[in-house]
Parts: sequence; C-alpha cells; structure tokens
Amino acid sequence: MTTLPWLHPERVAKLQAALRERILILDGGMGTMLQGHQLDETAFRGDRFADGHDTAHAHDHPGACDLKGNNDLLTLTQPDIIRGVHTAYLEAGADLVETNTFNSTRISQADYHLEHLAYELNRAGAALARAACDAVEAKTPDRPRFVIGVLGPTSRTASLSPDVNDPGFRNVSFEELAANYTEAAGGLIDGGADLIMVETIFDTLNAKAALFALAELFRERGARLPVMISGTITDRSGRTLSGQTAEAFYYSVQHARPLSVGLNCALGAADLRPHIQTLARVADGYVSTHPNAGLPNAFGEYDESPEQMASVIRGFARDGLLNLVGGCCGTTPAHIRAIAEAVKDCAPRALPSLDEAAA
Repeated sequence: MTTLPWLHPERVAKLQAALRERILILDGGMGTMLQGHQLDETAFRGDRFADGHDTAHAHDHPGACDLKGNNDLLTLTQPDIIRGVHTAYLEAGADLVETNTFNSTRISQADYHLEHLAYELNRAGAALARAACDAVEAKTPDRPRFVIGVLGPTSRTASLSPDVNDPGFRNVSFEELAANYTEAAGGLIDGGADLIMVETIFDTLNAKAALFALAELFRERGARLPVMISGTITDRSGRTLSGQTAEAFYYSVQHARPLSVGLNCALGAADLRPHIQTLARVADGYVSTHPNAGLPNAFGEYDESPEQMASVIRGFARDGLLNLVGGCCGTTPAHIRAIAEAVKDCAPRALPSLDEAAA
C-alpha cells in the first residue's frame, strides 16, 4: 500500500530535524492555568451563550445547564485567555503546544448539550494554538513551534461496562467513537494542527477507534499528519484502566506507526519512570511523557514544585529515555521552564534503527 504524503511536508521535516537534535519540550496543564483565572458561569458563557442559548446557532441551550467547567468552551467564549496560556508555555520553552480540545467531541460535549459545537471547537482550538505558535516562531525563526491537535479519551469506555450488574453492557460503540474522532480530527486539521495526539488513553479500544478514524480521514484527504499516542497508567498497579501494561499497550498501537508513544497523567514523574523505561526499551519510534506534578493531595491539588519535577525528569533524560517531555495536571509555565532547563544538555533517546545502522 502506498504511503500517503505529508499534508505539511516542510513542517514535518523541521520537526524531524529538531527531534534528531535534542529533547523537545511539550507544554503543561491547561486546566491548571485556567483555574488561576477563577472564571465564573458568566465568563464561561461569554456573550454567545449569555441568554441561555447559542446565539450563533439555531439551537436552544437549556438555561438550567451550567457551562462552568467546560474548559473547551472557553476556546469560543474567552479565546484571549486560551491563546494567552499557549503563549505563556511557548515563552517558557515549549516547542509544541496542545490544543484546548481534550473534551471537544460530541460524546463529551453532550454533558452540556453542546454536541453541535464539536467541529467548531476543534477548528477554533487549533487556530488559536497556531496563531500563538506563529507569533512566537516569528521572533525566533531558527526554532520552529508546533501545534498538537488533541483527541481526548471521551467520557466513555468501549472495553468496560459502566454497570457492575451487567458486565456485557456498553454505553458506546466502536463506530460511534470513530465517528466522533473523525469529526474532531477534521476540525483540528482545518484549524492548522501540525500533529494529532491521541492522549490520556485509559482504554486501548477507544484509542484504536481514534487511530482507525485518523487512518480513514487521512485516506479521504489524500495526505496525513504525524500521530502521537499517549496512554495513562491509572495507578501504581502499572496498568491502564482496561488492564494493559505499558509494553502490551505499545504493541497494541504499534500498527499505526506513530511518530511517538508515551504516557501522561494519573501519576507523577517518579512513579511513571519504570513504565517509561519499558517504552524506551521496546518502542521503535520516539518516546514522550508529560506527567502530573506528583500525586494529588487531600484537596485534589498538586504539590510537586518545578524544581522537584525537573530533577526527576533530568534523570529520565540523562539515562536516554526521552525524546519529548512536558507536564500534565498541576504543571505551569514555571514547571515547563524548569524541565526545559534540566534536559537542555541531555541527548535525545536514539531510535533503535539508528543504533543498528551505526553498529
């Protein structure tokens, strides 16, 4: 089968060149930054949803449904805040920023009766990140910045039943997930994403639906984007929610030939290390990680300082485990700046194929 060409070959060439030269820096937590703005219901609604319905769409939105907490909606109602978060991470040293689209699927937006916004949220989210990257890159043209279009896991799982009394029941199908991901990914591509990341994967079957959707969408468009895959080890058991070890997870998604495979969320860097070591041993592509700032405390907050987190991650880099690294829940531009400083003199993990060629 003929491999599809890259949609943006010049951008991919720059990305691949950067990956060969150094460890690239991902951004940090979006939610962490938004919490600092202490936005209320009025701010989440903005002008567009102020009267309890979507003034830009023939769609009645129930006024009794709170929109506070729908962080993805801020892409439309508070775009300056979202772009400001992207810019803060870029100025802290990030080479790649993730779009504010973690929950921008029909399935996840159904919680707010905003399913109709799925494509728009993804397109606008990618466009905001693109604008931030282009502005910063214009100041330092020798260092390109890249937009990662994020496909989150959705709020449902295709492998497990939500009803303990009916283990065979599923509240979502593979086909429904694929349709959701196709729509979302189309918006990310149209908004200017350089890559697509299927991230925070707790159920590999959900991820397979996303990868299937991407393959079909690329085929329809006649061109592709690099794909990143990032799973989640849900606790210290060392497995995803659907029961896979890091190694089993990797071999389950290897067929998609991703640019990178990694792990994010749920755990801090120290607890993720053995699982990143596993990926670094078996992966034939690049390895990424963006851990939380430690484990949450009794108040659900993250206490690991930028210096503490950077110190642990420097150990990852020094031992040749990483190609891309950033932060997830609880991390801020200060964390990303410290991580970037900690790994700047460490060589990126060499791909196995490169090692064999040099032997």
